[in-house]
Amino acid sequence: MRKRMMTEVPKATVVITNPTHFAIALKYESGMNAPLCVAKGMDVLALRIRELALENRVPVVENAPLARALHKSDEINEEVSAEHYKAVAEVIGYVLPLRRSFRP
Repeated sequence: MRKRMMTEVPKATVVITNPTHFAIALKYESGMNAPLCVAKGMDVLALRIRELALENRVPVVENAPLARALHKSDEINEEVSAEHYKAVAEVIGYVLPLRRSFRP
């Protein structure tokens, strides 16, 4: 399961992190009801998710409170909890124009 999760990180829209302890990769595409949690991890796994994101030009956004909340409440391959929609929408709204500018 971990290997499959890591293959999804390069396809993520954004990775939200607490600087070193948590990383959550979210994917959002037009037409989806809500963003999907495609990977999450703590400590060493969080560092690997962050590295994969940077290697694949996936934006990494540091937001410790949101990263902790998402890690606690959301599961892999499930939509983001409704209570986090607004915060996640703000992050995705910020990174989508960046992705369009920097992706080949």
